Amino acid sequence: MRNDWRNGHVERYFQTNTRSSMSVANSKLSVLKPVIPYTGSIPGGLQPGETIIVQGTVPQNADRFQMELSCGGSTRPPSDVAFNFSPCFVGSPRVQCNSMLQETWGSEETLQELPYKCGAPFETVILVKEDAFKVAVNGVHLLEYKHRIPVNRINTFSVSGTVQVEALGFIGNSAIYSDSGDLILPYKGSLLKGLSPGQHLAIKGLISMYPHSITVNLCNSKSKSIALHLNPRMKSSTFIRNSYLNESWGQEERDLPFYPFSPGQYFEIVVLCQAHQFKVAVNGLHLFEFKHRLQDLSSIDRLEIMGDLELMDVKLW
Repeated sequence: MRNDWRNGHVERYFQTNTRSSMSVANSKLSVLKPVIPYTGSIPGGLQPGETIIVQGTVPQNADRFQMELSCGGSTRPPSDVAFNFSPCFVGSPRVQCNSMLQETWGSEETLQELPYKCGAPFETVILVKEDAFKVAVNGVHLLEYKHRIPVNRINTFSVSGTVQVEALGFIGNSAIYSDSGDLILPYKGSLLKGLSPGQHLAIKGLISMYPHSITVNLCNSKSKSIALHLNPRMKSSTFIRNSYLNESWGQEERDLPFYPFSPGQYFEIVVLCQAHQFKVAVNGLHLFEFKHRLQDLSSIDRLEIMGDLELMDVKLW
């Protein structure tokens, strides 16, 4: 590990030709190699904007496993279950979701799709929204499950069944505040403490079916300077990087090992701020570096996102 990666964040996330997972190192709670079945309390409960990450492997002989977010750890009588997420490998491969209130299961929601494979590793990410849970597996959006039980009642997470878990973590709300309080485009967010080396910005979304371009700006709200301008253009498959300082655009950078965006596809952009540069990865693969042209990182207090996409999540940590 290099010294400019704080808190043990996994550096291989930004290495070329390596598909890798998010780190649980910056979690408010992380558990390594828990014994299954596992049940544990969530520190401070669960809040909208938080993320649960589970990294593991499906054994060759798996029939099913499940993850549950519940309102306590009682078994007699059983606690209410806000979200039961259960991949099934026997019979028709599927994912089943449900909730239990006052010892009664509700109407089951079944997705006839199974992104998990026996004998293969996986990463499941559960994003807690105001109205629903959004689940992605191996970097691809899988499903959305509307809340049936208030999120503020949830305080327990469990994993059971035929599965091996390497790590799980609960990542709290990020240090970014949406000016409009939601993810409506054009998005404008305030970076509460500016930027500093070691911080990560993650942007998750869905590309439109007939896209033209996406724009992401890290800028100063007072001077209108743009420290980092990211502009993927779909028709030409180019990814332009630039800065706007002293009321003038700088020299564009376009070199790219590959173009990572496709119409209608889920994506995750992660920007790592280092002392002398930004490093950018898309869908777990490193793309490029961009040397700082605006040296006062603490003055970067604004994030802008616009273009042909559905914005799903924005986090700074």
